[in-house]
Amino acid sequence: MPRPNDALSLIMRRKPAHSLDQAFYCDPDIFQTDLEMIWYRSWLFAIPSCEIPKAGDYVTHELGTYAVVIVRGNDGQIRAFHNSCRHRGSVLCRSRKGRNPKLVCPYHQWTYELDGQLLWARDMGPDFDPKQHGLKPVHCRNVSGMVYICLADTAPDIEPFAAEAARYLAPHDLENSKVAYESSIIEQGNWKLVWENNRECYHCAGNHPSLCRTFPEDPRAIGNDESGEMSGLLDQHVARCEAVGAPSAYKIAERGDWRFVRTPLLGSGESYTMDGKVAVSKPNSTIPFKDAGSLLKFHYPSTWNHFLSDHSLVFRVTPISATETEVCTKWLVHKDAEEGRDYDLKRLTRVWIETNDEDREVVENNQRGIRSPAYRPGPYSPTHEGGNIQFVNWYADSLIDAITGPATMAAE
Repeated sequence: MPRPNDALSLIMRRKPAHSLDQAFYCDPDIFQTDLEMIWYRSWLFAIPSCEIPKAGDYVTHELGTYAVVIVRGNDGQIRAFHNSCRHRGSVLCRSRKGRNPKLVCPYHQWTYELDGQLLWARDMGPDFDPKQHGLKPVHCRNVSGMVYICLADTAPDIEPFAAEAARYLAPHDLENSKVAYESSIIEQGNWKLVWENNRECYHCAGNHPSLCRTFPEDPRAIGNDESGEMSGLLDQHVARCEAVGAPSAYKIAERGDWRFVRTPLLGSGESYTMDGKVAVSKPNSTIPFKDAGSLLKFHYPSTWNHFLSDHSLVFRVTPISATETEVCTKWLVHKDAEEGRDYDLKRLTRVWIETNDEDREVVENNQRGIRSPAYRPGPYSPTHEGGNIQFVNWYADSLIDAITGPATMAAE
């Protein structure tokens, strides 16, 4: 097929430290190449594990042409399967989430155990072997309370990331948390524009008044500039947090696909609230002080996250088309925290509801401008947009490696 070769030719000609050619943000064929070469081959964040706490709890997730059901089994293990009956392919779970003791196809009632085994299929004849018709599995891994899936036949090695996640997330008890609130918005912009906007705070002062009450714009505070230096404030904060067993130092994967760093909030800021104070009085972390800042984590291509002393925020990016992206945000609090007693929902969610909507407008304006015939790739600020340079380098390297390397097609 010509699509990957077209993308390869364009990406090989890109100008370093500049935004991408127009086609990478607008062209449906390159979008399809992104799905096939990156999204269908990568580990993708799907849900926090606490969202399906009991046996039979399930969540469905769609990406491109794939539909997946993620379910907790009777043994407590979380598994993922293609959401397609092995009889004639009907969708098994039609709801976005729910709970069932078994997975039953609504078409002809083929019935599957929660581990994917086919239990019952009516009148299939004496030669029918149910063991040959279990649900097709999808690679699934619960990484310290965050469930990742991979659609490829052979998944890339997740162990280095899982090991670091276990260290950095240890003070944040995601397994014993719950989803206090969920927000999903559709941004009329390419998924890479969503990420580029996330990876810099060059735009924050002019667009995010609520977030800027607590979040530091200084790119050195999150290791986001090109100098390779950390601010003195960050160094002090890291030392203070690590002294109480909360890993905080900047850590990035060799391939650049994931990163951890714990950044201080502004002044005496404790959380993402309008007054800067904690939003939840019953925290889901064990850090002994409230002003622990925010542990920032990203894992390309599907998620960025903020873990604070009192609650956590997990974001999931899902591409829909060349110019549409879903951003799903979930606020996680301790499972025993009660709304109205331990937290006020509006106070907990206000800053990031406003910030997400502001980001949606920024991304959509960016997409509209890029569609213009006058658009040409522009230079990134080495001071403020080091994160963009890093992201685009990761994207370009990943695309080149996928197109030129051995084929690892997603499961049929």
